[in-house]
Amino acid sequence: MGQKVRPTGFRVGITEGWRSRWYATKKEFGDLLIEDFKIRKFIKGKYEFAQIPRIEIERTRDQVVVHLFTARPGIIIGRKGQEVDRLKAELEDLTGRRMDLKIVEVNNPQRSATLVAQDIAQQLAKRGSFRKTIKRALDQVMESGAKGVKVQLSGRLGGAEMSRCEKAARGSIPLSTLRRHIDYALETSKTSVGIIGVKVWIDLGDYADEGSGDGVDAKANQAPQKSKRAHKR
Repeated sequence: MGQKVRPTGFRVGITEGWRSRWYATKKEFGDLLIEDFKIRKFIKGKYEFAQIPRIEIERTRDQVVVHLFTARPGIIIGRKGQEVDRLKAELEDLTGRRMDLKIVEVNNPQRSATLVAQDIAQQLAKRGSFRKTIKRALDQVMESGAKGVKVQLSGRLGGAEMSRCEKAARGSIPLSTLRRHIDYALETSKTSVGIIGVKVWIDLGDYADEGSGDGVDAKANQAPQKSKRAHKR
């Protein structure tokens, strides 16, 4: 099963925490889910080059808290915090709710599958050699201390007439081992000859041994554990 599903979705609720943390009634759930999608789409569209790997959303009764993970916090914060205030006001106009933004810096972007995939997609859009781009990405990820990495490109690679799939890997990628932190990302590169799909898997090691390698507390990324008392009957 681990070979067939998205690695992060396979681990959500077990060793991975949810990207949206809130509770709603059945009547309101759909509207809030669409609202979360609009918030993420707006932020990523506005700050395309701010290197944003993850956006987490928490809701209270009268407030929405957005945790914005970025490798370039200066772009979002702006001079004297003017840009973040503008973003906060735009999100309030978009949702009609009171917003609170919390910027979290990602210290090691080479350990984030999303940022690695975005970098590969940008290089391909600039007509870079896909083989050199893959090799460079693999070297940088392994130098950052990752246990393994796999990259897959699909499309008209190198401007070929027929589309094909190219894969390259280093180290280990144990997709079925739930205690292993496998980061995964899918990005698209819009080139002059068509769209190329970019998939990246990164093995960050065991959750228990992880020491906030990407600048985020490892405990905060894990799903809450159930108490032993709850299992007793």
